[in-house]
Amino acid sequence: MKHRVSHMSAIGFTLIELLVVLAIVSTLLLLVAPRYFSKVDEAREAVLRDNLRITRDVLDKFYGDNGRYPETLEELVEKRYLRALPVDPVTDSATTWQLVPVPEGYKGAVYDIRSGAAGTARDGRNYGDW
Repeated sequence: MKHRVSHMSAIGFTLIELLVVLAIVSTLLLLVAPRYFSKVDEAREAVLRDNLRITRDVLDKFYGDNGRYPETLEELVEKRYLRALPVDPVTDSATTWQLVPVPEGYKGAVYDIRSGAAGTARDGRNYGDW
């Protein structure tokens, strides 16, 4: 009776094969990661622009309906002009908005909002200047 000897090395991967696969995967990650993170920043800035545009439009509608600007941003939610306060995607908070006071001669307290995020956008402007 002959016994067959099975070789364990024929079943698994060699160390060199694993290292080659890891090298290929890491090279692909090095190529993809910068594009991914730039797209994330681009998306945050797009959401910030949209949140500012919508909130400014709501402030104008509130003024048109009431003849005055709101005293707080929360008043926009209380009177159902907004379902919830928008979130500043750069600071990831709805409480970091910088409120611009109304010009002299107008009633209310909130004329405009600006982002409270520190830093600059991809176009070189400060987030607070938007």
